[in-house]
Amino acid sequence: MKTVLITGCSSGFGLDMTRLFLERDWNVVATMRTPRTDLLPASDRLRIIALDVTDPASIRAAIEAAGPVDALVNNAGVGVINPLEAVSMDTAQAVFATNTLGTIAMTQAVLPGMRARRAGVIVNVTSAVTMRALPAMSVYTASKAAVNAFTESLALELEPLGIRTRLVLPGRAPTTRFGENARDNMQGDVPAEYAPLLESIFSRMRVPGPITHAQDVAEAVWRAVTDAGTPMRIAAGADAEAWAAEA
Repeated sequence: MKTVLITGCSSGFGLDMTRLFLERDWNVVATMRTPRTDLLPASDRLRIIALDVTDPASIRAAIEAAGPVDALVNNAGVGVINPLEAVSMDTAQAVFATNTLGTIAMTQAVLPGMRARRAGVIVNVTSAVTMRALPAMSVYTASKAAVNAFTESLALELEPLGIRTRLVLPGRAPTTRFGENARDNMQGDVPAEYAPLLESIFSRMRVPGPITHAQDVAEAVWRAVTDAGTPMRIAAGADAEAWAAEA
């Protein structure tokens, strides 16, 4: 029976990924900054362990506790929606530490085992905003676009070793906690000149239209892990698929 390690499982995409892989008879190592056992049904194929992807000691402990894994899904991430002038460097560094460097660190941590077995899959969850420039998303988009480039370059290194990498690009998912953690990072003073821009952004978000559901992302990740024939980039969600078709 195969094992997948999924980061960022305390809500949203990660929770649905965990449920789906369990339903389809995989062993799942679900990681969270603060482990909670009440979020998922009990299963002898589920382990919930602590992981902070920005902390090297936490990564080492999690990899040791997980044991050999057949697939890694780098899903942990934080958001920020703000004009660049209102994003502090502390916030920018925190976003990159989780979204970009955390992904790189987790990937590096699983590679020795995968290389020894000459098998494995690494799926990195980024964002559809990397397909289309949007205002007030510059720092977040940069953190995710870097992962796209990292993943595509890494694929060339790992293919001869029997290891695959793939990208899943979700669209806007209002039912997840992205908006909540993005608002947590909107702490800077925003110059008044940006007020009309921000109002237009949040107004558009309230207009009904295609969106991404957590289940869409879980299914896309499942395909990326289990089907070697999937493309490098997999759009997840109706809005993301529409953008990909236009790209």
